[in-house]
Amino acid sequence: MSAGVRAYAAVDLGASSGRVMTGRVGPGTLELTEAHRFPNRPVRVPEGLRWDVLGLYAGVLDGLRAAGRVDSVGIDSWAVDYGLLDADGALLGNPVHYRDARTDGVARTVWETLPAAELYAATGLQYAPFNTLYQLAAARDSAQLARAQRLLLIPDLIAYWLTGEQGTELTNASTTQLIDPRTRDWAYGVAARLGVDLSLFAPLRAPGDPAGLLREEVLEETGLTGPVPVTAVGSHDTASAVAAVPAEGERFAYICTGTWSLAGLELRAPVLTEESRAANFTNELGLDGTVRYLRNIMGLWLLQECLRAWGTPDLDGLLEEAARVPPLRSVVDAGDAAFLAPGRMPERIAAACRSSGQPVPASPAEITRCILDSLALAHRRAVLDAQRLAGHPVDVVHVVGGGARNALLCRLTADACGLPVVAGPAEAAAFGNVLVQARAHGLVGGLADGRRLLRRTQPLARYEPGGDPARWAAAEARLARA
Repeated sequence: MSAGVRAYAAVDLGASSGRVMTGRVGPGTLELTEAHRFPNRPVRVPEGLRWDVLGLYAGVLDGLRAAGRVDSVGIDSWAVDYGLLDADGALLGNPVHYRDARTDGVARTVWETLPAAELYAATGLQYAPFNTLYQLAAARDSAQLARAQRLLLIPDLIAYWLTGEQGTELTNASTTQLIDPRTRDWAYGVAARLGVDLSLFAPLRAPGDPAGLLREEVLEETGLTGPVPVTAVGSHDTASAVAAVPAEGERFAYICTGTWSLAGLELRAPVLTEESRAANFTNELGLDGTVRYLRNIMGLWLLQECLRAWGTPDLDGLLEEAARVPPLRSVVDAGDAAFLAPGRMPERIAAACRSSGQPVPASPAEITRCILDSLALAHRRAVLDAQRLAGHPVDVVHVVGGGARNALLCRLTADACGLPVVAGPAEAAAFGNVLVQARAHGLVGGLADGRRLLRRTQPLARYEPGGDPARWAAAEARLARA
């Protein structure tokens, strides 16, 4: 390895797959290679939908073995889900999947004790039926929760198994609906009113904090030579992805695309107004005292589920066909909870178009175009609403994550937003993960320094807006009437 260059393992766990990426960072150097990728499939058992967390952990160990010598390990994953440990530190069953039906209707029960407006004013978190707070309310009378002595969010659970040390990383904790975004500490009043025992959570730690050393058993199984530290990163994958947005200055919006689209702004303070709550924007914590002010949109999950139903056809060919389909014939609400559960997605999209009196897309290309037009329309609404609610105008939209590879989606997003779109990097979460580890070793400075290094070293694509903006406004109005 070149002088001054260090290697870092980024464990990046997504809702459909996990991977271990090896990052190399040094003066003018930022490289990322995939060491190992493994599936992450939920398992339906008699009690509901569960994560195969042991399979994930085995994939992590295999990935660390494939990564070879590294100077540090960082872990990020999806948000809100958790594992419960007993007094001996043993896992009490497989973690519940956020798409499990146990939280159906639970939010309204919680709001009877703490009204939704008060809850938002205290935590700034959008309504989503699977927020950790609602999961805990659903589990209130369960035998597992009664036995639990510790609750660890998914990346913190993996870190615990690797190191034997427990902590709760702040960016991911901010998705629990139990953090005050103003103090960047627990919302003690919310927890007290709702009967949540905050002692279940391990002490908070911030990105860049040490999270322990790999245990001897882990070193033996992976073939690594110790000591190898684990460094807390932005362990919510969106926090890591936003850290890797290659923006200049502050006048930018971002869309982190993957299974979900997370569209919004990076701010210095939360927006806790009632209007913001009504627009379902969330205030999650980011690096360096920032707030991720964003809206959750269903994202490429819609297309992923369709591809699964169609037997995984050639995606490039399908996108070429979709590009030739007339635009904006039919659109659906990409944030509709009706699309949350897996299964029969093409039929559900067709049914939504039929019920709203729009032409019903029939072929895979037509359905794909409907999905991408609908996502671009949702991106437009989120970017416009965020600027208005935060009083924070932007000049450019950055698309990072897997959707950055989808040229049609990026072009449609530029057209819909009426702003240039800069696409890339696609592996934003892993890059953000690596950059935080490099910061802990003094190789990279703050957010601006890391973003400058990304712009210098990573290929980016730019899409200028085109088409008729009035057509997007008309499609939005049509969808609102439906």
